[in-house]
Formats: sequence, structure tokens, C-alpha cells
Amino acid sequence: MVSDPFSRAQLSYLALGDSYTIGEGVDAAGRWPVQLAAALRTRGIDLADPRILATTGWTTDELWAAMDAAEPLGAWDFVSLLIGVNNQYRGREVDDYVGEFARLLRRAIALAGDRVDRVLVLSIPDWGVTPFAFASGRDREAIAAELDAYNAAARDLCEAHGVAFVDITGISRDRGGTAEMLADDGLHPSAAQYARWTQAALPVAMGLLARD
Repeated sequence: MVSDPFSRAQLSYLALGDSYTIGEGVDAAGRWPVQLAAALRTRGIDLADPRILATTGWTTDELWAAMDAAEPLGAWDFVSLLIGVNNQYRGREVDDYVGEFARLLRRAIALAGDRVDRVLVLSIPDWGVTPFAFASGRDREAIAAELDAYNAAARDLCEAHGVAFVDITGISRDRGGTAEMLADDGLHPSAAQYARWTQAALPVAMGLLARD
């Protein structure tokens, strides 16, 4: 079969983040950005599997440095961003996160061709509900409060820039500490948990990508 030279090219996707984006402890197909791309394709939006720029443990400044090292990243039709849990884990101040996240958000917009309607941000999930957190002896209420502050700041920045923000933190707290929602390490999400995030992000992503 001869391909149609006038057919629309597959949309490109860059996923930026940390362990939650690279999918620590799950197969590649179970990562939420990969699940999201697959779900969009079944609904008629021809989005390629993502290029994932993420590593377990990265903070906002480490993601920025990795992006510098990966340059030139080029232009993308769609960019997602989920970052900040390791800032909170290491005890960094919310004010520091605000400045670094804002810088990453502006860079994500630039990578999406300066289209704010082609950038999607997910909130930071609450690792305090996991068996790892129980075993660590950390104050789980403090973890939740700190993550709420981080996420409120990220939401405000997204609203100020006109970027879509999907809150998956509540989902992470709902059965997020149960075995079926966790990878073997008792900390990172399982593919089943990522599927729940995907379902929350899917209608938002569809709305963004349906625009010309």
C-alpha cells in the first residue's frame, strides 16, 4: 500500500518528570505517559509514544540540568510535566519549588511551540500513604500538608500561564497504599495506579490535542 503523502503526521510527545513519569518498577507499557498515548490513539488522536526525559530521584533543578544536557530537544506537539516529589522528600522549601517549577513550566511551553494549550501538568501524588512511608517513620500528615502546598503552588502557576492541570493527588490517596496499586518496592505506583491517573488525564489531553 502506498502511503498518503498528505496524511497528517503522527503527533510527537515529550514527557518530563521523575520516577512517576519513568515508571519505576513497572514495564514500559505501564508508564502513565505510555498508557495515555495508547488511550488517545484508540480515540482517534494519533499521538506517538512519548520520549520520556525522567529519572527516579530527580528534583526540579536536576530535571532542568538533564534538559540542558539533552539539548537540542526540538519542538513537540504535546508536552507533559510531573515533578516535585523529590523536592518535598528532601525537605526543600515551597518557595524554592515555585521558582524552579515556574521556570520548567515556561520551558515546557516553549518546547510545545509556545502553545500553552499543548502542555499538561499532573499534580504530585502523596507517597505518604504507602508502606514505605509507614516504615520510614516520617510524619505522614506533614507529608500530605507539604505536598498540598506544593500542588497548590503548581496549580496557581498553571492557571496563571493558561496550562491544563490535572489533580491526581486524591486518586493516589484513594487505595494508594494497597498492594494492587503499588510496585514491588511498596513506594512507587503500579501500572494499575497509573491507569487511574491516565483516566483522569485522558479527557483533558483529548481536549487539548483536538485543537488545531
